[in-house]
Amino acid sequence: MGSTTSNLWSTTQGALNSLRQSDPHPHRAEGERVLLEVVPTRVRRVLDLSGGDGRLVRLLQIDRPRAEFVSVGFPASAVEQLRKNLAEISSVNIVSHDIACELPDLGRFDAVVSGFGFQELEGERQREIYQEAYDRLTPGGIFTNLSHVDSPSFVLHELYLQKAGKVEARPGGRTRRVDVPTQIRWLEDIGFVDVDCYWRWLELALVAGAKP
Repeated sequence: MGSTTSNLWSTTQGALNSLRQSDPHPHRAEGERVLLEVVPTRVRRVLDLSGGDGRLVRLLQIDRPRAEFVSVGFPASAVEQLRKNLAEISSVNIVSHDIACELPDLGRFDAVVSGFGFQELEGERQREIYQEAYDRLTPGGIFTNLSHVDSPSFVLHELYLQKAGKVEARPGGRTRRVDVPTQIRWLEDIGFVDVDCYWRWLELALVAGAKP
């Protein structure tokens, strides 16, 4: 990153402002801001299921400079890019793993987070990931999932597409998106407490819960 970009990322608000200006996904930075508020700054180990470009780890570490991060990425080309994007963060361990398969034993974490990390998987696998996150949390640990969710109706889905400036990518493109009530029920059935939808804008939502 250049010096100007580095300066923008020296504070959480500066980083979010930078992302908001360049993000093709409207309001995503607002959801990330709430996620950052939900994850305590005192956490020591954080598991990121997002992979991607590493933006969630970069945001989290600003106010958690002593935390250790583990970020899961796939395939190999994406992992290589993730390593480059997070090269300046010495406290991150990048693991190559297809999240469609059961998570490996990576130890225990104070927080498990995801930002649009597994919303395209089948619903059954998404529910399994919620259970695997729970199993890897320390008591009192927090799980957060910021993702695309299913709309309650086709009219609201069309509204989202209009507001987001998108077109339907493929017929039946919504079928793997899971609605908020279902995600909340999963969390509660697994045993999470303080479960809620902490933020939502149309088809973007943040659900979270804590392990007792």
